[in-house]
Formats: sequence, structure tokens, C-alpha cells
Amino acid sequence: MALLIQWLEESWRLLADSSVYLLFGLLVGGIFKAFLSPNTVGRHLGKGRFVSVFKAAILGIPMPLCSCGVLPAAASLRRQGANRGATSAFLVSTPETGVDSMAITYALLGPVMTVARPVAAFATAMVAGLTENLLGRPDDRDVEVDASCPIDGCCDGEDCPDEEHRRHHSRREKLTAGLRFAAFELWADLAAWFFVGLLIAGFISAVVPDDVMSRYLGGGWQSMLIMLAVGIPLYICATASTPIAAMLILKGVSPGAALVFLLAGPATNITSMSVLLRVLGKRGAGIYLASIAVMAVASGLALDWLCAWLGWEVVATVGEAAELVPSWLQIGGAFVVILLSIKPIFRTLKAKLSARGQDHHDDHDHDQGPGSQRSAPVQACSGST
Repeated sequence: MALLIQWLEESWRLLADSSVYLLFGLLVGGIFKAFLSPNTVGRHLGKGRFVSVFKAAILGIPMPLCSCGVLPAAASLRRQGANRGATSAFLVSTPETGVDSMAITYALLGPVMTVARPVAAFATAMVAGLTENLLGRPDDRDVEVDASCPIDGCCDGEDCPDEEHRRHHSRREKLTAGLRFAAFELWADLAAWFFVGLLIAGFISAVVPDDVMSRYLGGGWQSMLIMLAVGIPLYICATASTPIAAMLILKGVSPGAALVFLLAGPATNITSMSVLLRVLGKRGAGIYLASIAVMAVASGLALDWLCAWLGWEVVATVGEAAELVPSWLQIGGAFVVILLSIKPIFRTLKAKLSARGQDHHDDHDHDQGPGSQRSAPVQACSGST
């Protein structure tokens, strides 16, 4: 019982420390959604091997999307005319960072990691995108922009230039739509995984002895490879990975090894590989994964070297940013996050249970054989898909 209480206390402390920064990041993400024109996005990412990659990497850094949430966005950019290199760069920089994850990084890990994280993500995105454009299959597609209204679909954008569409909605309407998106769509994709990250971080704090992490993950390329092996197949968003990284550092993991986890974990996972293969192709997916692996380890080694050379102490800054926020505001923010999370977490659990029930149902039907009464509906369903 004492262990359970300590586990929950550590998880609550991380939630309180990060809540205000997290809410601010969601707010900014909603504003981006409401005010960023898809016409502009598609127009800038289709031409040029270098400029398009640079723009895509910059565009992806503040976007608050996870490794699975970024896939439909990247596929949309691809349909809008973005070349493969720009798509790869966007796929790398977007899930590794985001205004929400950078805000929570500042709260839990301090300014050094807050700067190192987007810089490493940008460098990785540039390497992945340029390598794809230089070594990948030629891409001669014309730019076809999907410029439909991101607020309420009031126009398709084809016969409605941006200058005219700006008059369709007031700033108040755009801000309201952005807030609605942040609270009910963006956070719905992140809530369950964020709380999973909090619980994992609290468990590490309560159970894992300090010397275990420092002994095996205290620095060097071996610790980077271990964190890379852990991060690549794991499904976790940038926001949820941050409290885990903070707790790993508190337990003695080097900042560089933690950075490898922050880069590899959100950008890759097994469940998204099938979609990634469809968007980029086999060669593009291989370049994508290789770029992330090489650059994550290189960034981790570089960060540890800089910390040793310049005397930066990342451990000492963990949680200090949260002290800038009054305790009553932290607690209030934590309760707001919990209230916003109840419905999406319930939906996630319900979807998981329904999926398992359907799989069990299908297996039962299959076991009954082709002569059973249930075989016809199953085959009809599979044929319709």
C-alpha cells in the first residue's frame, strides 16, 4: 500500500508541475489550427529539394501532433503536393516536438533540454528530408492544394482566395474554433497516452533505485543504443514521453540518453509503420528510420559532451520552471487537465475493449468453420472491405 501511495504521489506531482504549461501549449496548438492556411502550407512544400525540406522541418516543430496523429496530416500534405523530402521532414520534426511538449519540457526539464529538443528534431528532420530528396525516387508531381476552410469547411478554397476567405470568419470565431479543437480534438488524441506516461514516470520514481539507471545509462554510446532500442518500437507521444525522461534523469540517466528517448520514442512506433510505408514507400521509410536512429544517437552524444564541456547541469533544473507558477494555479491546472481527459480516456478504453471483443468474436466465428451459420456474415463483411 505504501508503494502504491508513493507511486500516485509522484504521478500527481508531475501532473501539477506540468499542467499550466501543458494547457498553454494546447492553447497555442489550437491557434495554429485556426489561423494557419492550408493553401499556404501546400504552396510552400512542393518545390525545391532544399527549401521545401527546410520549410517542412520548421513547420513541424510547433505542431502538437503525435506519431500516429501526424500520419494523416503528412498524407494530406503529400496529396497537396509536398515532395517526399518535405513529407519526411514533417514526419520527423512534428511528433518529436510541439508547443505542448516544449512547454512541458521547460516545466520538467529546464531550459537546456527545452532548447536541445527542437534543435535536435530540426537537424534530424533536415537530414531525413534532404537524404530522401537526394537519394530517393524522383518526385515530379505538380502541386495540388487542398485549401478548404479549416474552421468549418465554409468553402473549398479553389474559387475563394485566402484574401477573401479571411473575411468569412472573425478573429473571435477563429479563436473559438481553435479552442474547441485544442480541448476536444487535439487533447483527445493525447490524453490517454499522457496519463500513461505520467504513471510510468511515477512508477520509475517509486520502484527503481537511483544507482540502477546511473550504472547502465549514465552516458556513452552504449546507453544511447539502449534508449534507441527502447524508443523506436514504443508508441508514445512527445508530451507523454517528457515526464518519463524527467524521471529517468532524476534517476541518473544522462541528458543525452534521455534526449535519444525523446527523439526516437515519439517519432517511431510499430503501429504506424504500415501507414509510413504507404506514404513514403519502402526506400523512403528506410531512410526515415535510419535518419532518426543515427541523428538521435549523435544528438545524445553531442548533448552529453556539451554538458560536460560547459558545465550544464540538467538534473538541477528539473522542475524549477514549475516553481514559477503558484501552487494554487498548479493544482487548478491539474484539475482542468483531469476534467478535459475524462471523456477522451473513457472513449479510448471503450474503443480498446470493443476492438478486443470484436477480435474475439471474429476468432470464434473462424473457429466454427465454413459450415457454421456465422460464416456467411463474416465473409460478407470481409468482402465489403
